[in-house]
Amino acid sequence: MPPQRLFALPRQESLVLPAVLNPFLHELHLTAGETFKLVLLGLVLVPVRVLCMVVLLLLAWPFAAFATLRLPTKLSAEPMKGWRRCLSYVAVSVAGRIFFYIMGFRIIIKGTRVSSKEAPILAVAPHSSFFDGIVCVIAGLPSTVSRSENLQTPVFGRFLRCLQPVLVSRVDPDSRKNTILEIERRATSAGKWSQVLIFPEGTCTNRSCLITFKQGAFIPGVPVQPVVLRYPNSVDTVTWTWQGYKARTLLLLTLCQLYTKVEIEFLQPHVPSEEEKSDPSLFASRVRSIMATSLALPVTDHTYEDCRLMISAGELTLPMEAGLVEFTKISRKLNLKWDNIKKELEGFANVANSAKGGRIGIEEFSKFLKLPISPVLQELFALFDRNGDSTIDFREYVIGLTVLCRPVNNEETIHMAFKLFDTDDDEHITEDEFSSLLRSSLGIPDLDVTKLFQDIDVDGSGKITYEEFKDFALKHPQYAKLFTTYLDLQRYHALQTEQEPVITLAENKVAPEIANEDSTSDKKDD
Repeated sequence: MPPQRLFALPRQESLVLPAVLNPFLHELHLTAGETFKLVLLGLVLVPVRVLCMVVLLLLAWPFAAFATLRLPTKLSAEPMKGWRRCLSYVAVSVAGRIFFYIMGFRIIIKGTRVSSKEAPILAVAPHSSFFDGIVCVIAGLPSTVSRSENLQTPVFGRFLRCLQPVLVSRVDPDSRKNTILEIERRATSAGKWSQVLIFPEGTCTNRSCLITFKQGAFIPGVPVQPVVLRYPNSVDTVTWTWQGYKARTLLLLTLCQLYTKVEIEFLQPHVPSEEEKSDPSLFASRVRSIMATSLALPVTDHTYEDCRLMISAGELTLPMEAGLVEFTKISRKLNLKWDNIKKELEGFANVANSAKGGRIGIEEFSKFLKLPISPVLQELFALFDRNGDSTIDFREYVIGLTVLCRPVNNEETIHMAFKLFDTDDDEHITEDEFSSLLRSSLGIPDLDVTKLFQDIDVDGSGKITYEEFKDFALKHPQYAKLFTTYLDLQRYHALQTEQEPVITLAENKVAPEIANEDSTSDKKDD
């Protein structure tokens, strides 16, 4: 059990757990009755719908091919006009509505889409499915942002060309900059170009919240019309997330449905203030708040980078959700880059792989530090365990290392620790000196620290030099916090021996003064 405290540790409110822990998980649980219904309807509907969809594609494709004939596939200097525009409208908008109707979609439209002069950009959220492309059909012929490889997709590539998308290239190092410049060029064309439609979340979620909006749609500083999507169905066969059914399975299940409802609501355009024009992040945040209010959903600071960490966690044999940290918030508050957090994930996996569920308990924590469970170790564990559930998840691990351990893992602390171990001042620490202090500080007379000593003594000389000690400490910041925690407890114990004792160390409790002292290192200013 972790040590009991007189007062709960003060925690920075901005680093509390998000309202939705995993927006990238979708689990579809079908009852026996629902399964029987889908199978029965599928036997009739799927063949008929597939046949009708193929026929419609064959009829619409010539319109798309003729409209984009000899049209450059690179960035278009001018928007399509005249007969090309008319043919594209038939191929995408008219045929698209029929296509989704054949698939069983029943579209409910709320609000009014304004012109490209009033709002050059449409921001659509939540993005939860490949079916969200239905907004392109309803919104006329807006430009979209798409990977350049998608233009080469058989059949559908031609329909995509009709939208004259802003292309993103994976091989071009300047692609991101060029994409933003092209969006800005079209958005500031005073209505010459059609609206640019963007899914600012950048990845699919389960619609339980709105995650961080990317800034691309908001950098031009022009009015944005928010568009919210809802799929009010009793059986959700459309949500496509990182943890859930494959796309082809969801497509088949959707075709088996008698009908699938989708609501598309156009909200009032948001005209940015001067402050928002100069701060795209603020602009994006306020538009997200408007959409979240309309949807009655919470917002979180998850982003696409969390998905990358989920994949990395899976590759490290951890549960995928172990990689979720709310990347936007953690990286901003703690000044960490993606590579830094990825490296911390690898370190966390070394500790947590022996535990079930990808979380570290006090036993795993003890084994990792090669030290027995003691009041000092329990105190450090309690500092990491922010929600008090007696386990440490990856998010708590990253915060603990960054906020607790690394600030105290400095030259002064390392030098002080070395001098305490080096009892005879000969600039070396022998195994006897090393074990003697640890046995005394941890209160365990038969403590075996041979393995830990050998890890620090890299040259196997039987003595630890200051450079070896420092190098090990810098690579393992947990020990620095363990050391300062031990000093805090000793200081408290010394004070209590001079005054009337209220709480003893044997009870594994910490006085308010020490709790406040810990909170100083535990709290990082915004």
